[in-house]
Amino acid sequence: MTSPQPTLPPLPVHDPELRTRHLLALPDGIGAEELEVLAVSRFPAAAWETLPGVPQQRTAGARGNRNVGASIGVLRVSRMSTLTGPYSVTSADAVSLGLPAATTTVYDVRCPRERGEAPYPGGDRDGLKRAFADAMPVREEERVLLWLVAVARRLGGALRTGEKGVVLHPDLDAAIDLTVFTDRWLEPDELLAVIQHVVPRARLAMEGVPWRGPASDAGRLAAAGLAALGVPEPGGTGLRRALERHGVSDERRRRHLAAEADAFDGAELAAPVVLEGYGALVDLGVDGIIAIEVGGEEALPPLLRGLPWSAGGALAYRVRWEPTDVEELELERPSFAHRVARGRAMPHVHTLAGALQAVVGGEIADAAEFLVNPSDL
Repeated sequence: MTSPQPTLPPLPVHDPELRTRHLLALPDGIGAEELEVLAVSRFPAAAWETLPGVPQQRTAGARGNRNVGASIGVLRVSRMSTLTGPYSVTSADAVSLGLPAATTTVYDVRCPRERGEAPYPGGDRDGLKRAFADAMPVREEERVLLWLVAVARRLGGALRTGEKGVVLHPDLDAAIDLTVFTDRWLEPDELLAVIQHVVPRARLAMEGVPWRGPASDAGRLAAAGLAALGVPEPGGTGLRRALERHGVSDERRRRHLAAEADAFDGAELAAPVVLEGYGALVDLGVDGIIAIEVGGEEALPPLLRGLPWSAGGALAYRVRWEPTDVEELELERPSFAHRVARGRAMPHVHTLAGALQAVVGGEIADAAEFLVNPSDL
């Protein structure tokens, strides 16, 4: 007979200091180990100082020994910031804090209160400008809050912010972009074959714009500026003397230097082009476009640093969705039309990233640099 699981301690909702701190609210079914993985994904040194869920004691009763509670975990994400929990919470207590009624567990976040200037105008996808309309978090508090928003988005939770108690409900689908990190390079035609197998209308986007030489007025503004400063024009006696000071004393020598420069430029232009990056596009019509960008990447997600295949950097295959109105990407609550287009684009993004990972290996990360299991796509 298995012993009953220890019950989580209740959230101290009547503690006045609790309502001045940030609270991470999660729905049922989210284990402490999942939170730990997301913490290490952003803060590599994150670790439990006290493990959650360990039975505190056993008491004897008419029905035998029973668990009376579980220890509170303390997850340190940085030198000055911790998450304490999980606490259990009733629907009534969750609603009293402004949290979703589906909340079952809460973590109490302790971090420095560091504020800067009022937020700049513009997009507010995460809702932090709304929550901190007077002064935006900076430094440590900003780093922790951005991670908390990403965690709430990934796990379908919510975040209650500090003194004013503004509650953020990050949209689960607000950021659908995915990146495949790997050490395997695909040539453009190989990549095209992979993505066209998923979306036949995909095409490479490698067309450059030929250089047609300098503009007709090139140098005129510069010459006027030099003249205003008393600098002699090219070809004048001042320039000639300057050339002579550097050992260029006659016209023949100047022509020789010019010919050498032309020969060097010609050799550079004739050399084979070393491809360091390229892209492909999928036109979705009214739903926007999907861009697949291929290139080297040195700033890898923390969980990938130090792996044998990523020690010297890696290749990144970024699968990005761009709607017809890009400004809506930064809105906390975009329009219905945007959400419909995003919903239709998402399966393409997921399928493309999964197909690429199946060919090149490596790992898939979401926009927050949390790793994604290909089977979940």
